[in-house]
Parts: sequence; C-alpha cells; structure tokens
Amino acid sequence: MSAGGGDGASALKRSGGRVARGDPGAQGIDRIGVAFTGAVSERRAALMPYLMGGFPTLADSVRIGEACVQGGADILELGVPYSDPLADGPVIHEAATRALAAGASLAGVLEVARALAPSVPVVLMCYANMVLAPGAGAFVERLARTGASGLIVPDLPFEEAAEVLAACDAHGVALVPLVAPTTPPERLAEIGARARGFLYTVSVVGTTGERAALAESFAEVVARAKAATAVPVALGFGAGTPGRRRRRRRGDRRLAAGARRGGGRGPRRSGGPARRRAGRRVGAVRTHAVLAPGRMRRGWD
Repeated sequence: MSAGGGDGASALKRSGGRVARGDPGAQGIDRIGVAFTGAVSERRAALMPYLMGGFPTLADSVRIGEACVQGGADILELGVPYSDPLADGPVIHEAATRALAAGASLAGVLEVARALAPSVPVVLMCYANMVLAPGAGAFVERLARTGASGLIVPDLPFEEAAEVLAACDAHGVALVPLVAPTTPPERLAEIGARARGFLYTVSVVGTTGERAALAESFAEVVARAKAATAVPVALGFGAGTPGRRRRRRRGDRRLAAGARRGGGRGPRRSGGPARRRAGRRVGAVRTHAVLAPGRMRRGWD
C-alpha cells in the first residue's frame, strides 16, 4: 500500500490512544443506529465529519480521523479519491487529486477504514465503478471485513441499486441512499422506504462546498425527507460559514450543525503546521448536520 511519509504503515496499524464512540459490541449497520440513539439520549444531533482518504497522505488520514473522534464525531464519512467526481465540488476534488498524486488507492483507503472502525462507525463514500468492477458482492464483502458500517455511492441510481443493496444487507453494511430537493414525492417515498442507516439529504442543487447563502427551502427539504423515511436524516452539501450555520441552527430547533469548518476553503499545504491545523479543525473537508429522530437540544455542544 502506497502512502506519503515513511511512517505510514505504522500509523495505519497504530491503535493506542483512541476514544471509542458508541457501543463497542455493536457491528456494522447497528453501529450507525447506536450513534444516533446515543445522540438522542444526550438531546443533541449526531456529528458526521467528512474526510478524504489519503489526503494529505494515508497515514495522515488516520490521524485526522482520530482527531475527529477526539473532537466528538459520532460517525465518519470516509471518501475514496476519484479523478472524475460527480457530486464533489472543487475543494474535495482538489483533495482527491492530491491524494491520488500521493499514491492513495482504494486498497489504501480501506486500510484507513480498518484503522478507524474500532473507534467510530465508518461510512465509505465512493463511486459506482469501484463497486461494480469487482462485483458488488466481492466489493461489499471486502468493505465489511474492514469493520466499516456503511456505504454511500452517489452515482448509483435507486433503480439500479438492487444488487448492491442485497450485498450490503447480506454483510450487515448500510447502503445509504441520497435524495435531493428536486426528488419527486413518489420517488422520495420509495427511496426512503429502502434506506439503510440514514437518509442522506442533499440540501441544495449542485455539488459539495460552501454557499454564499442558505437555501430558503432548507426547513422544507428537511421536513420532506423526515416524512418519507423511518431512519434518521443526514443533511449534506453547502454547510456555509459559521455565522450562516448559527442562523440556520436558530431557524430550526431540530438541527444541531457540526461545530467544525466545512468545505469552503481549498486544501492547504500538507506539511508540518498544516497537519496540526487539520487536527485542530477536526480534519473535515465538509461537515454534515445530522438530524437524529426526536427532540434536539438547541445550539451546538
């Protein structure tokens, strides 16, 4: 497995000093449920930061993920770098490009998932060709062996997901579907009924990244999604600046947004101080506001 830095292998194998989140006895998809249940019991929303596997190196991905857990992350979304992303904006695209240039691969990112999974539920985000090329069953079995809890495939249409869903169900991995503000009500209901883990709800039309303003339809998007599914709703894309996140938080008591910075700025240099900054900022290129069922505490923790 290739990674920048001579200590990559030891960092990926390192297990000391972790703070485990959730029930250590839970496995796979059940760990996602435990994360949401724990958030509800604490009267708050769950926090799910995103990090790009292999950025700036594979070993640093582990350190960043551990910093996320130390900072209070309940779930981690781990991206696999891809040269031609469909859903990702310029920030994550640049992070993926740099990760690929540093030698990141699917195999390497799966090892990052393996290193982080004992501490926190990991949901892998990758594109369909990575899943379908080796066969859905083989891919999901390989993913499950890392201890990961879920899978997000943004370019896999609902109508074509049956094989992947069956494989995920067989291995106890949540296939997390996506819905958008433009998803018709009938299709939203079908997707919501088959959702596993949580329902990933895209808050805006477009790719990931910071927006100059929040969508006026934000509360409506959340309400539509929650009405269509029995699983928790995770809101992603367009986290905005801290000030706008505070206004969004005040506007909807069901929402407690992640306190860490999202994807509005490009990746910084990968050496020395930049790595320390990444840890302090919980390493998130984008952060999701995750809406757990039930009453949320107003404000951020």
